[in-house]
Amino acid sequence: MKLPDLNRLKVFFHVYTLNSINQAAQALDLSQPGVSQHILKLETELKTPLFIRQHRKIIPTQAAQRLFELVSPFMTDLDHKLSFIARPAQTPWGLLRIGSPVEFGKKYLTAICQGFRSNHPQVSFQIRLNEPRKLLKMLSNGELDLALVDYFPDQEIFPGINKQYRMEPLVEENFVLVCSRRYYNTRVSGDYSLGHLRNLEFISDEHENMILKHWFRYYFKRTVRDLPIVMTIESHQGLLNCVRQGMGLAMTVDHLLEKEIREKSVIPIHPDSRPLINQISLVRLTDKQLTLTEESFLAHFRQEVRRQTGLKTITG
Repeated sequence: MKLPDLNRLKVFFHVYTLNSINQAAQALDLSQPGVSQHILKLETELKTPLFIRQHRKIIPTQAAQRLFELVSPFMTDLDHKLSFIARPAQTPWGLLRIGSPVEFGKKYLTAICQGFRSNHPQVSFQIRLNEPRKLLKMLSNGELDLALVDYFPDQEIFPGINKQYRMEPLVEENFVLVCSRRYYNTRVSGDYSLGHLRNLEFISDEHENMILKHWFRYYFKRTVRDLPIVMTIESHQGLLNCVRQGMGLAMTVDHLLEKEIREKSVIPIHPDSRPLINQISLVRLTDKQLTLTEESFLAHFRQEVRRQTGLKTITG
């Protein structure tokens, strides 16, 4: 199949983004009929309609959605990278797109990025916060340059870490099952048996409760399904507030509740002495060579993450 004309793809990108032929024409300094002709020719080349015309509205088809997912990373990044095309190769520059676990990104990554920009102001960042599966998909689709993902070294709990990816453990943190002291005294009462714990109330910030299930497999070597989830909330801070209010048990990392655990207002549940270690690991595509900017940022990251977080860093 002959590749579509790049100008038509650029016109399509603007029409889809603005959801308007008229606004796309203004943005591209073209006539409205000219934009319409570009879209019609692109539809002819692809042999599929991209927009449904309804009076003055246009509605993207599924083919348009798929095409936009394909061209969007390139078009979004093109103008930015062209502005740096003549920059010297010896200096970090350009846009660095990083994926990260939500809480780690919010609490630590932004400050680390700002510290890097203090020395390299020609570098800008785009940070995406999400769960491992989605970050890996974005990495595969070319939407990220680097991904930091949660990974439990004792057992792979999400698919996709295979020959397509190269993984480098960077930081270790301890995942813990916690509850308020009031909930512990009234509902847990020191009984850490599987039969007792699996029937208590749980709070989750995951739709699939992946880490909760992994906690039970790790300590009891049993797969536990249908845990009594009394609250699902798409905010880890919201989840921690539910714990403090005595709603039930939830998974978190101990450094987010260090003071409360030390003061015993929040109680961690440990069926045995083994810590459940999560490695925040760098993942990149196997065939991708790190750029100078990426290498420089990772060197800065390894140095700063120990200083700013106190977490254990992993040297390979």
